[in-house]
Order: sequence, then C-alpha cells, then structure tokens
Amino acid sequence: MSGLLVFGLETSCDETAAAVIEAPGTIRGHVILSQDVHEVYGGVVPELAARAHLRRVDEVVTETLNRAGCSLEDIDAFGVTAGPGLIGALLVGTSWAKAVAYGLGRPLVAVHHMEAHLFAPSLEDPDAQPPFVALLVSGGHTLLLHVQEWGRYRLLGETRDDAAGEAFDKVAKLLGLSYPGGPAIQEIAEEGSRTRHRLPRPLLKKGQELGSAEYYDFSFSGLKTAVATLVSELSNAGTLANERANVAACFQEAAIDVLASKTMRAVEVTRCRRVLLGGGVAANRRLREELTERLGADGRLFAASDRLSLDNGAMVARAALFRLERDEVAPLDASANAKLPFPGLIRE
Repeated sequence: MSGLLVFGLETSCDETAAAVIEAPGTIRGHVILSQDVHEVYGGVVPELAARAHLRRVDEVVTETLNRAGCSLEDIDAFGVTAGPGLIGALLVGTSWAKAVAYGLGRPLVAVHHMEAHLFAPSLEDPDAQPPFVALLVSGGHTLLLHVQEWGRYRLLGETRDDAAGEAFDKVAKLLGLSYPGGPAIQEIAEEGSRTRHRLPRPLLKKGQELGSAEYYDFSFSGLKTAVATLVSELSNAGTLANERANVAACFQEAAIDVLASKTMRAVEVTRCRRVLLGGGVAANRRLREELTERLGADGRLFAASDRLSLDNGAMVARAALFRLERDEVAPLDASANAKLPFPGLIRE
C-alpha cells in the first residue's frame, strides 16, 4: 500500500488533532490543537471537551490538509479514534469521519486509542518494531504489554485504580500547579530533592513472585493519598510554599520508580531488552532517563518525540493503515465506544 494517503482524526479527550500520512508512514501534515478551557478546573470537563471539538474540528482538518498539500478527495482512507475516551468527545470525531468517508466513498477504520500510541514511535524510528515490552502511560490508562508482533498484545499488568497521568494531574492540583499536571510537575521537580519526603511505592514490594496478582499491576491512588496527606501537613505548618518543589520531585520519583521497576520485571521475564514507551506520560524526561539507565548498554528504549507522545492524529492514521492492510474496515454504522476493547489483547 505504498503511497496510500491515510487521514487520522483524534478527539478522545482534550486534543483536537488530525494528520495525513503517506504509506508506509511518512507524515505529510500534522496539527494538534490543545484545549485550554479545562485549566481553570484542574482537569478535563467532558461536556466542554466535546463542545470544543465540535467548534474546532473543521479548522483543524483544513489546516492539516493545507500542510499536507492535498484535499479530502485525495485521501484514500480515513481513520478515527473510536475509543476508549470521553464518549461525547469521541462522537464528534467518529461522526465527522463517518460522514466524510461515506460522502467520498472511502474506507473507514475505527482505531483503538491505546493501540495508536503503540505505533507513534515507529513514525520517527523505523526500528520501533516488535518484539518489545510496551509501557503505555497516559491520563486514562497504564498498561504493561509484551508485544511479539503487531496485532497480538499480551497483557502483563495494568492499573487497578488511577492511571499514572491522572495521578500527575491530581497531585499538580494539590500543589496549586497548572493543568496538565505532568509538564508542571516535571518542571518544578527539577528544583526539588527527590529524597526529602518518604512516599510509598504502591504494589511494589520485595519478595513478590511471578504469578502473583501484584507482580506486574500498578496502583496510584495510595500514592496520591499520601501526597494529599503530606500537603495538608505542610500547609498546616505553613511550609508548603518552601516544600512544593520537593513534594513534586518526591512524588515524581515514586511514580517513576514503580513504572520502571514493573517494566524491568517484564524485561527480565520475557528476556526482551527492547522497551517501547507510549502515551502522554512518555514525554516525561525523568521516566525516559530511568528506563534508559536500567536497560543499560544492551537494551533499547523506543519513545516518540513529545509531540507524538501526546494524543495526535498521526498515530491514529498509522494504526488505521495497519488495520486497513488486514482488511479491517469499519461499517458506516459503527459508533464510538468509551470502553472499546483493545484489539488483539491477550489476557492471562
């Protein structure tokens, strides 16, 4: 399918994003519009997100096509994030894509948001191909996978409560930092001490054995609660302002220690020293540094640029191309699904 033009549309949360890629994976045009309406609330408001997508989707599409140097009529196939995500936001994207695909007589591919994140690094690094251990960390998901081939994903572990990105957002709000929380915590943490305050590493204990439920799984609610308690104590003592950077650094270090340790368990068990990092939290520099250090000289870390780690249309288009090559085209009566099952996921 070399030379095929695939359009990808992403509206699962608070980024209205679109891209055109040329098979096998050259980005021709790429636009990401992040919504700032949620900043005053410290988190995404679903209704506001959907309305923002509805207002801006056409201009994002137009600018994407301009950058790609093509028109809608030149597009050979359309891919759209069908889930998981916020149902109102997802419906904006899927409704747009279905209408255009039907009007032009082009195939439509319904894309799983987290599978799209798996493909993001391959758009910039042709070596980002299976086999690898994948750590997918975003605002809504934390998944640890063993990927031996595209389309077959062995689930090793997942979060039992909060996703890693959600924990970053909530801790940032506790500290009075801006939304989204990940970049804000990363920035202020550079000024703080990683060891100033003792914080827990939930579900990470010595002596855990392979086969136990806690060996690969994640949990971040307890860490978030510990930070809330610490912030309350510091606030009551009148020292929070002086300790804010230290709290941020200690929280970030605890979260990254859990993420990296669980990933390295998977590396040792699978004997695969190739790790792919995907999702918005993948942009965290400290996480990348820690994984690179633990993998050592005989390991390899694949991670997309910050721009492609965010929710974006290019990864959606690339995942759509993969599914299109397998003749997995969606019917035009397909709809969004906030809890869309991960295709090819093998639960053990």
